[in-house]
Amino acid sequence: MFPRSFPTFAVVLVALLPGGAVAQPGTGAIAGVIHDSSGATVPGATVSVANEDGGVGVVSVSSDVGAYRADSLPPGRYRLEASLDGFETVVRQVALAAAETAINDITLTPARLTEGVVVTARRVEEEAQTVPIPLSVLSGNLVNDAGAFNVNRLKELIPTVQFYSTNPRNSAINIRGLGAPFGLTNDGLEPGVGLYIDGVFYARPASATLDFLDVEQIEVLRGPQGTLFGKNTTAGAINVTTKKPSFTSGTELEVDYGSFQFLQVKASVTGPLARHLAGRISFSGTQRDGTTGNVQTREAVNTLNNAGLRGQLLFAPSSDLAVTLTMDDTRQRPNGYTQVVAGVAPTLRPPNRQYDQVAASLNYAPPSFNAFDRLTDIDSPLRSNQDLGGASLTVDWKLGPGRLNSTTAWRYWNWDPSSDRDFIGLPVTTISAAPSKQQQWAQEIRYAEDVSRRVSFVVGAFAFHQTIDSDPVFRQEQGSAAAAFLLPPSAAASTPGLLDGYGYNQYVDYGNTSAAVFGQLQWTLNDRVRLLPGLRFNYDQKAVDFEQQIYGGLQTDNPVLVALQRSVLAPQAYKTDVSDTNTSGQVTLAYKATDKVNAYATYATGFKSVGLNLNGLPTDALGRAVLSAATVKPEDVRNFEVGIKTTPLQNVTANLTVFDTEIKNFQTQVTNGSVGVIRGYLANAEKVRVRGAEFDGSYRASRRLTFYGAAAYTDGKYVTFTDAPPPLEHTGGPQYEDISGTVLPGISKWAHSLGGEYSHTGMLVGRSGDVFGALEASYRSDFSSSASYSRYLVVNGYSLLNARVGFRSASGWTLTIWSRNLLNKDYFELLTAAPGNTGLFVGQPGDPRTIGVTLRVSLRRR
Repeated sequence: MFPRSFPTFAVVLVALLPGGAVAQPGTGAIAGVIHDSSGATVPGATVSVANEDGGVGVVSVSSDVGAYRADSLPPGRYRLEASLDGFETVVRQVALAAAETAINDITLTPARLTEGVVVTARRVEEEAQTVPIPLSVLSGNLVNDAGAFNVNRLKELIPTVQFYSTNPRNSAINIRGLGAPFGLTNDGLEPGVGLYIDGVFYARPASATLDFLDVEQIEVLRGPQGTLFGKNTTAGAINVTTKKPSFTSGTELEVDYGSFQFLQVKASVTGPLARHLAGRISFSGTQRDGTTGNVQTREAVNTLNNAGLRGQLLFAPSSDLAVTLTMDDTRQRPNGYTQVVAGVAPTLRPPNRQYDQVAASLNYAPPSFNAFDRLTDIDSPLRSNQDLGGASLTVDWKLGPGRLNSTTAWRYWNWDPSSDRDFIGLPVTTISAAPSKQQQWAQEIRYAEDVSRRVSFVVGAFAFHQTIDSDPVFRQEQGSAAAAFLLPPSAAASTPGLLDGYGYNQYVDYGNTSAAVFGQLQWTLNDRVRLLPGLRFNYDQKAVDFEQQIYGGLQTDNPVLVALQRSVLAPQAYKTDVSDTNTSGQVTLAYKATDKVNAYATYATGFKSVGLNLNGLPTDALGRAVLSAATVKPEDVRNFEVGIKTTPLQNVTANLTVFDTEIKNFQTQVTNGSVGVIRGYLANAEKVRVRGAEFDGSYRASRRLTFYGAAAYTDGKYVTFTDAPPPLEHTGGPQYEDISGTVLPGISKWAHSLGGEYSHTGMLVGRSGDVFGALEASYRSDFSSSASYSRYLVVNGYSLLNARVGFRSASGWTLTIWSRNLLNKDYFELLTAAPGNTGLFVGQPGDPRTIGVTLRVSLRRR
């Protein structure tokens, strides 16, 4: 499952960490009893004891009678930290003499849900409720408990996040419906939503299909973020923070087993390696049988087969300096991906060029027109081999009156696919593969300082370079049934074999360099009002060398037959180089009405850089490539939002944001009749607008009963789009349409999520702990699944319900029985028009009901 060797330092960690570091001999101990505010003893509390000079770290878990003890401690000063879910964390400093047993009883008080949620959304640590940015925060515990082990599953917890993927390369993350062109994959475009893991920007959308590894916290920021993050992001950012190496030895293990032979194993080990050096190594592996059956090959497809490994070294010689070296490697080898036949739409083409008659002429019928039978008969091999990894060096250094942060990173992405692009059991497209190799290098450096009690700032610089190459060649080949789908019936009948074996080899060499300087000032005008202006200057340069060579098919000199072949695939070659600069910024006015109410208003501009068409250029009526279409104009973003964050009661948060976003030169697919283009291509719609309102809140009714939820109303429209490709049912009519005023794809007008958990004390197999039950529900209303609205490509709204019950022992293990999609709702992730323009469309059903069990164990050195 993970054949390649990991870097040497990771192997060293594997060897050293599982046994834990050898404790320094000592003669002292720290011990005591944990109570709650009523005086009752508290079992299961975690007590961390760490030497403030480094070296020794011990963790104890309070017993059934609330007692804890840390032995074999050398003399010195120690940091004592006691924590338990539902209580405030208690921190004390303890001086320990030789041969002394220091008694420290601890009283835990119930926690306020609104306190202690620390985020780095503005590149400094702050409490979430005081940050004047619309954001959602998910703890690593909630992410694990909810089974949200990748970005796709985050959308069930955060309604403003949308994720669409037909395979890892064809993936898109959107926030508020913006970020990436729906249904279009082109490596020459930048993502509008940035994915950051431990401060490292992941450039390829395929990274969003990774399983999360050792997550500490996930922050989802909405709206342009260019004045605080290295890479410009016009729609938002997903900021993932993983668990860091610890000077306290510990091991965590989780095993999940469920429906469709689902098996997931997660493990992490951490501990000290030397006086100022700690390490952490983490592993995640996921396997699952497919949810779709191929009646032709009698095998399951759309399986899961992922494995990931991450190693970290932390060097912390003092509280002023921390240097972290991280290396990670992930492999995915699923048997996928494909979609299933979902229906047929009538088009404006002649009857003999519509799907029913074409299929009848070939004596073909799909195994089912009911997509939720989950059957396919594709006849081309599937392969979705993906390898991602990289290394980063992060420095956090208290420099003078401020703090300097530097992140240096290198990453790679290797993609080796094979797919059946016609989605049916006929040899229409027999080969479709776009193997790619990508590498990226990035350097980000930031400096933050509190100049005075009223003035602070963050400034930074960012440099980025990536290359993407075909490896060695993109290839597509047509089969013996292609002519019936792609050519007029008379031509297909009179010239058998015209397209049989006809295909192309594409050679792509792409490079992208970008650089930016950015900063944000915080000026506290008085005790209630803050002004936060920010500015960014951006430079982007892109270049591509593209060549498409044609091969195969019927060999002929007949110009009519050659023209028919070229109407399907034609040779092309072009080189282009483009660069651009942009200045963008924002200004925020924050108002603290009371200690429980914070309001803000932000006006921001954003910039999504110039793009390049890397999938070939459109042709005019004479079959010539339109070279002016090689570049795609940059997007110009204007965003205004007003928000309020409140804690109306002690254990309640209620936050509301209203926003209005306008984008000029929206990057999407167009069909421009003014230059005689007869095929769609990537270019710009004149203007789009998205506006809406977002709410998120939480309520801790008691230590044992919590609720959390979020809701979003999003209204997205093409304000002006005059050269849009026609919808599916208008195929065969005008080559382009004015769809101004219609809805943007991928946006549900209404979406919400709601969850809660209840627990109470109990016993299992003689162990004390908490019995718990939890529910999580999510809903999305209808959304368009096509760039141009088609009534046949609308995904109907749906609700999903997930549930779990289990037991958390006081000694550090948890057993959970869970179900996802408990009510077994049939729903689509997306719908797509099949190639060939015959009216056939296919869909990607969401997962059916699954049931499973999870065992999670946390072991700490005591």
